Amino acid sequence: MEPKNASNEASLPALLRVARNACAQAIRAELVAAGMGDLPRNGVFVLGAIARDSAPLADVVRQLGASKQAAGQLVDTLVNRGYLDREVDAADRRRLTVSLTGRGVAAARLARAAGARMEADLIARIGAANVAHARAALLALAGVGDGN
Repeated sequence: MEPKNASNEASLPALLRVARNACAQAIRAELVAAGMGDLPRNGVFVLGAIARDSAPLADVVRQLGASKQAAGQLVDTLVNRGYLDREVDAADRRRLTVSLTGRGVAAARLARAAGARMEADLIARIGAANVAHARAALLALAGVGDGN
């Protein structure tokens, strides 16, 4: 009887969780080294979405899956720690707009660079084709596009 290989027995959700944690730890280490260890959990996601897509905050919160209260607290923390600026929308005074500060831009760039290094390391370990297949599988799982 062959011994069981734990990595082949793990469920996909368990593997996704472990992989997410590995990514988060690598990004966190970069931020801490740059003096940005005060960036709250999910802060990188918010900064990255705004930096990458200039996404409206409502869209970012929807993607995050947080309650309005939790999202509001996260934005408050990001503003207080100097990652975001918050202003009243000139076109609609009932709305607030957020934008990245210089510190927010720097944090988003560090996180993106850490992600690129992780991807390059993964390509070196398993090959570009396998990484492309993994990306397609994750996009399909997330329901984004057609998975190609």
